Amino acid sequence: MSLDRSKQAPWWRDATVYQVYVRSFADADGDGVGDLPGITARLPHLADLGVDAVWLTPFYRSPQHDHGYDVADYRDVDPLFGDLGDAERLVEAAHGLGLRVIVDLVPNHTSSEHAWFRAAVAAGPGSPERARYHFRPWSPEPPNNWRSVFGGAAWSRVDDGSEQPEWYLHLFDSTQPDLDWQHPEVGDMFVDVLRFWLDRGVDGFRVDVAHGLIKAAGLPDHDDPDLPAPGRDDSMVARDRADEPMWDQPGVHDVYRRWHEVLAAYGGDRMMVAEAWTPDAESMSRYVRADEFQQAFNFAWLLAPWSASSFADVVTDTLEAVGRVDASATWVLSNHDVVRHATRYAAGATPERGLARARAATLTMLALPGSAYLYQGEELGLPEVDVAPEDRTDPSWFRTGEVGRDGCRVPIPWEGDEPPYGFGPVAPGSQPWLPQPEEWAGLSVAAQQADEDSTLAFYRRALAARREVLPGVPREVSVETHDDVLTLRRGDLVCHLNCGDSAVEPPAGEVVVCSGPTPGSPDTATWVRTG
Repeated sequence: MSLDRSKQAPWWRDATVYQVYVRSFADADGDGVGDLPGITARLPHLADLGVDAVWLTPFYRSPQHDHGYDVADYRDVDPLFGDLGDAERLVEAAHGLGLRVIVDLVPNHTSSEHAWFRAAVAAGPGSPERARYHFRPWSPEPPNNWRSVFGGAAWSRVDDGSEQPEWYLHLFDSTQPDLDWQHPEVGDMFVDVLRFWLDRGVDGFRVDVAHGLIKAAGLPDHDDPDLPAPGRDDSMVARDRADEPMWDQPGVHDVYRRWHEVLAAYGGDRMMVAEAWTPDAESMSRYVRADEFQQAFNFAWLLAPWSASSFADVVTDTLEAVGRVDASATWVLSNHDVVRHATRYAAGATPERGLARARAATLTMLALPGSAYLYQGEELGLPEVDVAPEDRTDPSWFRTGEVGRDGCRVPIPWEGDEPPYGFGPVAPGSQPWLPQPEEWAGLSVAAQQADEDSTLAFYRRALAARREVLPGVPREVSVETHDDVLTLRRGDLVCHLNCGDSAVEPPAGEVVVCSGPTPGSPDTATWVRTG
């Protein structure tokens, strides 16, 4: 199937996008770490699954202190993952299967091993090289009270051999110094990076920490430094963005207007999706105005508890907010930074019930207008893994002692009865970079292929229904709740989600697809055609 770029509507408007965590998808060379040739070889799995696009986490040259989100060279591929030719072949192979390719862009910070930061360290205080980052003169205490998202102070002293070294800002790990986006060379460099990858055929960019590039003038103290950073734990609490001088500053929108113009100069409906942790749908919608991003992640859906009323509130608020700016919504339940939703929904219940709820929530989000983002392994029903302390690699674990994000990043199982489950061409019993559980044999792609009741089979049915049914129904959604039941209506298509403990009969009509064995049963979503 060749890539069709002739559609009238932008391809991304209602796309299903599959996130590949590059280190953990497929390993072609047997070193225990996933790579680009491994992904290319497994692309048919994604085409068969029924997705429209693949989003790749960073594969650029990097010391890997934060698994690629510390970029040393944005225009090259890290040898751990292959080379530039491998990246180009991946894009070509994906397009040949009808899949678009979205790559991750990390503009808030570079690696401390980036040529710019190395030059800044060597050049010394007051130099033009240091003006590209947020350096501040030596003092006994950090320049302000900002906290790192990964724990501890957001400031470190530069290791330049001086007796009174300057401080530099890093909202994440100390190996990830924040760029100063007020410096014109920073913006120019990223425009060149965009063009570099657009020229190689990529279809879009997922922009990391899109809400963090611009800091308030003077870097004032945070009025509430103990407030969780966006994207962490209970961070989506009521908050006044004016009191958070490092997040969601108005100037970020000027950056993205410029980027929008760059993408518009290329054909094929190139797009950007923002990772912008904002406190509400209204602030999220500002990123998807007509001259900025095409989409922004809707984290309110991911953070909503298992509740018909909570889901209804998110759907209503989201569609109203994006509607005001004539934008497309997004829906996501898991990614590489959060606990897998099969495990989240099992809290206070059983793993089996958590998986049933995960399937039901997925089918519900697939019924909504806009793009759905899936995270690798959720189509297999993978749970969060309790990674042993000695095997953890997340930088936040080393800075805080908290478990971190390793549990959702364990390499996915493809086949076989023991690790590495076909992840790479190594002897059975060998473990990849994060160990796989011994009990995952029944969750592998091969094990689920022949089981019509498997989670993999369900995802294939659900995505087939999304492709076949949704193009013919209205985009307007009627949202209703009654007790523990959520009902979404789009014309004659009804999505009936039962979040309660008792069976509730769905509306009469043709059952299109169901997340469980019986329509209307507890923890089950059902699509019904009533016309």
